[in-house]
Amino acid sequence: MPARPHREVQGRKPMTNAHGKSDRPIVPEKSPNKAPRGAAEGMEGRGLAKGNPREQNAHRTQGREGVHSALLHHVYNVDGLREAYYAVKRDAAPGIDGETWRSYGENLEGNLRDLSERLGRGAYRAQPVKRAYVAKLDGGQRPIGLPVLEDKIVQRCVVQVLTAIYDREFFGFSYGFRAGRNQHQALAALREALRTKKVNWVLDADLRAFFDTLRHEWLVKFIEHRIGDRRIVHLIQKWLRAGVLEEGKRTQSEVGTVQGGSISPLLANLYLHYVFDLWVQQGRTKRAKGDLVVVRFADDFLVGFQHRQEAERFRAELRDRLTKFGLELHPDKTRLIEFGRFAARNRSDRGEGKPETFHFLGFTHICATTPGGSFEVLRQTMRKKWQAKLKEVYQELRRRMHASIPEQGRYLRAVMRGHIEYYGVPGNRAAMNAFRFRLGWLWWKVLRRRSQKDAFPKERLAQIVKRWLPYPYLSHPYSLEGLRVRPEARAV
Repeated sequence: MPARPHREVQGRKPMTNAHGKSDRPIVPEKSPNKAPRGAAEGMEGRGLAKGNPREQNAHRTQGREGVHSALLHHVYNVDGLREAYYAVKRDAAPGIDGETWRSYGENLEGNLRDLSERLGRGAYRAQPVKRAYVAKLDGGQRPIGLPVLEDKIVQRCVVQVLTAIYDREFFGFSYGFRAGRNQHQALAALREALRTKKVNWVLDADLRAFFDTLRHEWLVKFIEHRIGDRRIVHLIQKWLRAGVLEEGKRTQSEVGTVQGGSISPLLANLYLHYVFDLWVQQGRTKRAKGDLVVVRFADDFLVGFQHRQEAERFRAELRDRLTKFGLELHPDKTRLIEFGRFAARNRSDRGEGKPETFHFLGFTHICATTPGGSFEVLRQTMRKKWQAKLKEVYQELRRRMHASIPEQGRYLRAVMRGHIEYYGVPGNRAAMNAFRFRLGWLWWKVLRRRSQKDAFPKERLAQIVKRWLPYPYLSHPYSLEGLRVRPEARAV
């Protein structure tokens, strides 16, 4: 296959060494391989030939002086900063300085020129992020950060530059926070791999507090491995060292990256690319004797194995690998389960019950069969997700208790449509119908509460539910049908 043209950040000239040759290696496209490769990666056409570890494609740039000016220019360019400003959410909560999107925009050009000048001469200073919390499914709270607006703008520019460099380095089985990729592609890849490959065991892995435990020292080393522009590295270090402001107290740490900033998803992908992806790819091409498939979405990943012995060895080696880089598998949420085409039959032969299920990206995955008797992966809405959303809707309906029925109906219609757009996969219609029924019941409960007579006829309820709540439909087709329009995502 002919070599792929060398890609550069837009507007940047290729780097050359003293001999007039490019410092950066040209990376040829790799055609999909067979046996040891997993379907999940083959679907993206981004795999490596056996014995060709990906590190060969990630040499550290040699011509540092040239890269120094080229990369930073894309960050402090006023046009790029303006584009980043308009990409920021307009109604997002402000950071510690109280600056909102609208107030900053009152003198946008002046503010952007000042920001560009500070970036260019190294006077830009990162601000601590304001601590906030969001509810978790288990009843706890997840800490997030609210950066100041200027930090959001600069981070978006840095992400754009680094994405142009790193995205071609990332593997096909990595789906999280990447342009042109989403949860449903990851789900489709997983389903296709489980149906077509010899997968008998699934490692359902969970990293304990990943964003709070990744080590800055390692993260900077990973960035320096590929990025020669020291000022880009220093920008990232500034955000890492800025710390968190909570109740007037500023705290700093040598570990963790605050969720909420534009740069955090890319840093998470970069960290796991070096810690997990490259390592698992080497193991798959060099040591795996049976089929092995991988699907990763940010810090949520699954690994499928043909042989139990390889699965158990992988789990033990993965635990040691993660420990080296400050990460840890959650002991209670990481499970090795029997799952796949032969799981039900094998467990029946041993006198055991049905195969266990696992959760991934909001769906419970279940071993099932089609009417014709073929193996199928049934995906249903996770019960915790279902319940948490209904609880949230009920609280919002109570807040809107005295709003008009059309206003309440428009809100619930948006909720139902959003639910269908995410959970509308084959085999999940019953769960979506149940969700619709519960929405109607909660609506009836609120409408009855606002009447002193405690009377709202069910016949009337049926009419407004039919009027405002759409019926479930298939928003995401079967894997092969959905992938047919994306040749680069087709399984081998």
